[in-house]
Amino acid sequence: MSHSRSPKKLIIIAGPTAVGKTAAAIKVAQQLQTEIISADSRQFYREMSIGTAKPDAEELAQAKHYFIDSHSITENFTVGDFEKQSLQLLDELFKTYDQVIMVGGSGLYIQAVTQGFDDLPTVDPEIRERLNQELAEKGVQHLQAKLKVADPDYHQQVDLNNPQRLIRALEIFEATGNPFSSYRKATINKRPFEIVKIALNLPRELLYNRINQRVDLMVKEGLVEEVRSLLPYRHLNALNTVGYSELFDYFDGKTDLDTAISLIKQNTRRFAKRQLTWFRKDKDIKWLDAASENLPESIIKT
Repeated sequence: MSHSRSPKKLIIIAGPTAVGKTAAAIKVAQQLQTEIISADSRQFYREMSIGTAKPDAEELAQAKHYFIDSHSITENFTVGDFEKQSLQLLDELFKTYDQVIMVGGSGLYIQAVTQGFDDLPTVDPEIRERLNQELAEKGVQHLQAKLKVADPDYHQQVDLNNPQRLIRALEIFEATGNPFSSYRKATINKRPFEIVKIALNLPRELLYNRINQRVDLMVKEGLVEEVRSLLPYRHLNALNTVGYSELFDYFDGKTDLDTAISLIKQNTRRFAKRQLTWFRKDKDIKWLDAASENLPESIIKT
């Protein structure tokens, strides 16, 4: 992390789900009179609102956000697309602002913007076909087990409930014989702006309580109805995610509602743990206590 007097600065506010990133980012944006880019790979989608804990209308009115409700679940929007569009957007924003904030818990998306990716080799579509077939016949656990053997590093970081990510990693491995993670140790692309990375955390018990309370609030706000309305789209990858998959199982009669809700809590807690593992690997991140009273000031000072 360079502290040279670079005139333009991207402030990253990362951390696990439910830690309070949105509120912190809005306060910092107001103090710096700047705008926010969301790096949350589920908040892009207009059709998913309650289950993705998007900033509400009041919060969005307090600071301008980009990449919230920017796409439909029916569009294919990749991490590479996000990198390209975010860099173009930053180019524009830095004409007006010296500092811009990027907030979110999707480590891969933040990494794409801050470092870029190596070019991944092209893969014979037949390999993907076969892996999709294996998913249909043997289930996601089968792919998880294969990935653990093929690429233990990526197995530790990837969202294990996202079959598309598992298949992407496995097809690269099968096509090249090299683990997917070896292509992601990207030669870091130098960005024409300074990058400051902050991550927020809370004591585990407090974070888990917040996750549980947030899920209860989502249910109260109509999560079950939101998921019901998305049943016709359930095959889309965007919906293969915590908070949605569990309720699809409920609508299929595989679980009752109470079980589905407690599974959402459990899977969200696991997801938070994986996010923390991911961010802890980044030595440039400065960790701050999300409950600290002068948090916005601490972020700005970093």
